[in-house]
Amino acid sequence: MSIHPTAIVDTGAELGRNVSVGPHSIIGPHVVIGDDCWIGPQVVINGPTRIGTGNHIYQFASIGEAPQDLKYAGEPTQLEIGDRNTIRECATINRGTVNGGGITRVGDDNLLMAYIHIAHDCTVGNGTVFSNNASLAGHVDIGNQVILSGFTLVHQFCSVGDHAFTGMGSAISKDVPPYLMVTGHPGQPHGINSKGLERRGFCADAIKAIKRAYKVLYRSGLPLEEAKREIAAMADEVEELALFSRFLEHSRRSIIR
Repeated sequence: MSIHPTAIVDTGAELGRNVSVGPHSIIGPHVVIGDDCWIGPQVVINGPTRIGTGNHIYQFASIGEAPQDLKYAGEPTQLEIGDRNTIRECATINRGTVNGGGITRVGDDNLLMAYIHIAHDCTVGNGTVFSNNASLAGHVDIGNQVILSGFTLVHQFCSVGDHAFTGMGSAISKDVPPYLMVTGHPGQPHGINSKGLERRGFCADAIKAIKRAYKVLYRSGLPLEEAKREIAAMADEVEELALFSRFLEHSRRSIIR
């Protein structure tokens, strides 16, 4: 371990092998940091928080602080962060609340840029990119390989499906199905994220099927329940549409449409 002399590491914290803690950083009690993590200068990490291996956390980030919820009364709720994440300057990630299940979760291989905010009881998948100032309210679910462009705002209890993409300054107040591109204030659908799907190895036939499902949902004029039934039937033939169909069935706030 390499801990700068000006850093403060509580005796109740657990640090793995090859962890570096920079000048003036503060690691509180009930914090567990895995192997090969780099904690930059003037970072504050409070607990209960568990951080996996190979993470890089840059200066002025606030990780595992109490949730910004008036109902929170000091309960020992948690934050869990996976492996190989990059958390840039001034990012804020809060612990959960009792009413929301008690835990905020961030997965693996995410790039969380400067000034992003992840509020209490959120779940973030793997391989996401949050551009500068993207912010999640409480109880938001973000899928895998999602890109939130700068200044995207996501309303509490919303879900954003796998491989979705939001344009700069988008305001998301309803659920965003997988594969969609969304932009605007309020956010509106603008086709599927075909370029992103190509980069991630989706074959041409799968992308064509996703485009057909998009047209059923947004261009056919069908009522939502009819569109959902038609997409469910299409999912029997195309594996990639099963994700789309399940998301529609389990939407909490209805979908953008």
